[in-house]
Parts: sequence; structure tokens; C-alpha cells
Amino acid sequence: MSNYHIKHLEEYFQVYRKSTNKPESFWDEIATEHFLWRKKWDKVLSWDFTKPEVKWFEGAKLNITENCIDRHLATRGDKTAILFEPNDPKEGAQHITYKDLYHRVNKLCNVLKSKGIGKGDRVCIYLPMIPELAISILACARIGAIHSVVFAGFSATALATRINDSECKMVITSDGSYRGAKTIDLKSIVDEALEDCSCVKSVLVTKRIQTEIKMKEGRDEWLEVLLEEASDQFVATVMDAEDPLFILYTSGSTGMPKGMVHTTAGYMVYSAYTFKNVFQYKEHDIYWCTADIGWITGHSYIVYGPLANGATTVMFEGVPSYPDYGRFWEIVEKHKITQFYTAPTAIRALAKEGVEHVEKHDLSSLKILGTVGEPINEEAWHWYDDNIGKKKSPIVDTWWQTETGGIMITPIPFSTPTKPTYATLPFIGIQPVLMDENGKEIEGNQADGRLCIKFPWPSIARTIWGNHKRYKDTYFSAFENMYFTGDGALRDEVGYYRITGRVDDVIIVSGHNLGTAPIEDAVNEHPAVSESAIVGFPHDVKGNALYGYVTLKETGEGRNHDNLRKEINQIITEQIGPIAKLNKIQFTEGLPKTRSGKIMRRILRKIASKDTSNLGDTSTLLNPECVQGIMDKAL
Repeated sequence: MSNYHIKHLEEYFQVYRKSTNKPESFWDEIATEHFLWRKKWDKVLSWDFTKPEVKWFEGAKLNITENCIDRHLATRGDKTAILFEPNDPKEGAQHITYKDLYHRVNKLCNVLKSKGIGKGDRVCIYLPMIPELAISILACARIGAIHSVVFAGFSATALATRINDSECKMVITSDGSYRGAKTIDLKSIVDEALEDCSCVKSVLVTKRIQTEIKMKEGRDEWLEVLLEEASDQFVATVMDAEDPLFILYTSGSTGMPKGMVHTTAGYMVYSAYTFKNVFQYKEHDIYWCTADIGWITGHSYIVYGPLANGATTVMFEGVPSYPDYGRFWEIVEKHKITQFYTAPTAIRALAKEGVEHVEKHDLSSLKILGTVGEPINEEAWHWYDDNIGKKKSPIVDTWWQTETGGIMITPIPFSTPTKPTYATLPFIGIQPVLMDENGKEIEGNQADGRLCIKFPWPSIARTIWGNHKRYKDTYFSAFENMYFTGDGALRDEVGYYRITGRVDDVIIVSGHNLGTAPIEDAVNEHPAVSESAIVGFPHDVKGNALYGYVTLKETGEGRNHDNLRKEINQIITEQIGPIAKLNKIQFTEGLPKTRSGKIMRRILRKIASKDTSNLGDTSTLLNPECVQGIMDKAL
């Protein structure tokens, strides 16, 4: 049992050494002692990064929901599993016990089965942060269907792309959603998406905002009606360790989003083990991660990780600013939250509003604070530490990715001394290395380079759905026999890691990874646009915001540039979603290009960041003269 719950730094180093010296026996012990298996594995690990192929717990049989629900019924049946906090505080919270969750998931399994959903079928879930979202995920996993959750802020076009890519047979959605003072008509977004999706046979609609919506006969049905008639007993489907559990799309730096495939056993073991240690979860804690389940953080640290540990996990439907900027702290006080996990963007937005919203509330229940989504800047770190943690709750600044499935570099609270802006040390079993541009490993401390991982961990994504070649090219071709994270990092004198940001054309805006290529494609569809280049620039709240350089087909003084800016952002909203809108749009005579025609985004990034003291050598450009023109008109 000792290795499952690390409590001090000496123990961390001891367990870490064990996990890297003998990874197979280490994970064998963790998996044997802490999970339910229908059949044990024949082999702990087989792997080959050149193919790339990774298999954990090969030959094992299990169902992840028996580990997340069934095994807790005898001892924790009446404990709250999911604590739902709605958008409007007047509505009141809902406590869903492990017993309730068991019956609700089983009912939905029977509904799915009656609609012809079985093992291996893909189900798209496009729901707001309501209990049905978690229940739908678990019902898919219990029946053996592969869930593909799409964040309910994505546009119809983005939704259709994801449905078609994995050929989903069903969509689960709602009549709409609440977001602060707004209501959003989700069903019409689904209807629009499905005009281009012939693979979808049925749509289950749950009621949330109680509005009149169109229901298409023979395809759409109200979920509540079907659930009422369904049995609350369902025997979980036995799955193989390497059967896919879910597909989750992440922005690519080129074109199509990538459908990352996570499999069953390794993902379960790693998400549960990281949850237990990074948040030092104890039996009566009330844990809250503010992410949306549409992202990997919600999958691993709202649903699977907490429930596998028998935790109480909070699901929040609303936004940090509604009804006012004290909402987070009001919830912390009301439910006596012990662990609080949020994004640096949220922290910066709340810090901007001053501490009066914080001071109204008793935050003494908090034991551990966490951040996720992007590196946290020093100012936000100190504000969080001083005002929310009162300097007594350690901050776990966690680095990981959709592709990694779980937290990879992080402090262990009360064990690892924290350092602002540093994610600190690798988690148990994780073997990071820094590589230089020539593919050589940079030894020793005080180094900076490209962050790679040289040994597989249980929750590594196994492939990109339907495109293993792209998986290999994206993650395993830059450095031989290594997983390349796409991030740069530096290592300080004691071996702590600090993530310095993406090295490719993916920009993290408010914690969301946005590939620039799909946004540029959208901008270029405007009839007046000749070409565009999107870069990130520092933003007080979002961390980064998007700056668009746009060249028009006809440069006329008579054009209404403000209207054009609105139209361009409208296209982006329709094709990708409002999260990808450009903060600044500068119209240019041309874009700086190399002789091979590649846009020099490095120069554009510097101009957008107002850092033009050293643009480097521009003489090799095809059109060096355009750089001065862009600088003169920079916004």
C-alpha cells in the first residue's frame, strides 16, 4: 500500500527511483493492489516508440465503471459522488450519491442498448456541465462504447468535423445551456452540424433550459422519457485493457483536429494514481476542479480520477463572474472545498477584480490549490498563494497534455517545495529529458531545450483515431525513440522544470490549445482576404491572445476595416468557436516570407508583443521591406 499515497519528499524520491528503475514491477504493484480486475494481465508493458506502439496490462479484463462506481457501493453507497453546483446559485446544489450514480448510469446504459449502441460504437456527447454529461460518459464506458466529448462552446462546423472523423452513431445533447446571464441554444447547433453527418442515427436530448426546440422525427428523442422506462440494472461489459475508452480532439498546428485515443486500463490506473497523490485526497475531502469536461482535465480530474478513488467531485455549470466575481469563493465556503483546481486565466481574471470579492468568504477549508492549462505567471501565482491559500495551501502547478492523459510534472503538496512559475519535478514513473535542436540530450541542470519523455507511462495516448501515421509524425519523429511534447522547458539548478511554451504553431489562449492553421484557414475564406498569419501575444488575463495579420486582395482606403474585422471574427466563431476570435486584426500590404514562401511568424510574434529591439536577420527574407511597414502600423 505504501506506494499509493506519497506523504513526504524523501518518500517521493524513494518511490520515484523505484518507478524508473523497475517500471514494470512498480506499476504491476499499483495496479494489483488498488483496482478491480475481471482477469489479471499476462504482461505489464510492451512498447516500441519507433512504431510507435505501447500496450499496458496486456490481456487484462476489466470495466472502468466497476472501479469508479460498483466497488464503492458497499462502503460508500450513500456518500456524495458528484456534487452539482448549477449556474444559478438560487437553483441549489444536487448531491448524487454513489448509489444514485450507479442506478442513473445503468438506466442510461439500457437506453443506449435499446438504440443499438454496443461495444466499440462511437457516441458524441455535446452537453453543458450538467450531471448528464458525467453520466453519459460513464454509461458509454460501462456498455463498452467509445465516448467523444465535444466542448459545448464549439461551433456546428467544428462539431460536425469531430462527429464525422470518428463516425459517431449517436449524439447526446440538451435543449440548451446556461452560461452566466446567457442561455445558449445547443440543439440548433447540433441540428446544423448533423446536416453534414450521415453517420448519426439517433440524437438523445435532455432538458436543461426548458425551451421549445425542433425535434426531428425518427432521429431525436427526449432522454427523460426513455430513462423513465429503463431498468436500473445493467451488467458492465467486460473490456480488454487496450480497448479504446474515449477519443478526445485536440487542436493540431495544421488543419484537422487530432482525435487522441485513450485506452482503458492504463488510463484508469494513471488518472487514479495521479489524482490521489497530486491532490493528497482523503476520505472526507470535497474536491473541485473548475474545468469543463469537454477538455482532458475534466475527463481525468472531474470524472475518472476522483471516482476511481471514491471521492466527492464537484461539477460546476457556471462561470467565475456570475452572479458576481465572488462566485468561486462563495462555492468554496458553501461546500467547504478542500482541493481547488483551476486555470491561470481564471486566477488572473479574478485578481483583476480585487480582493473584496475574496474577503467576503471563509476559505479556511482549502488545503491544496492547483493550476492547469498553461504555465502560471509569477504575479498570478503570488495573488493565488496570498489571497486564496493564505500562504498555507501549497500550489500544485501541473503540466500535462490531452495526449498524456494525466499529470506529468507537478509538485506533491506538503512534500515538494514549490517555486513560482515552475511545475517542479516529474511525477512518479515519468522520465523527462531536454533535447537540443540537433537531437542530442542536454545533460545536467541549468539547461533549456525541447521537452521529451523517454519512457512510456500508463495513460499515454495510443494513437490518433484513424491516422496512426499522423500520430507517429507528430509525436515520435522529431527525436529518435522519444515522445516529443511540442513544448520547450528549462531545468534549474536543482532539477525543477519550467515550461516555456509551445515550440510549434499552437497558442494557448485561456488554457485552450488553439492551432493557428485552422484559424488562418477560416480567415482566408473571407472573400476580401488574400492571406493571413495568426500569432499569440501576451495578454493580462488570457495569458496569450490572438493577433491576426491580414493581407487583403484589394487594398483600398475606402474599405471599412472595422466591418471587415467583425466579419472575420464572425467566420472564426462559426467555424471554430468564439474562443478562437482574434483580439487584434492588423491589415498589411504583405507578410514577411522566406525564399521558400514560408511566413516568418517569429518576426510577427515579436511585433505583436511590442518586442522589436532585435528582429534578427531580415535580409534573407524574400520581401524584407514589408517588415518596416508592418511595424509602423502595429496595433
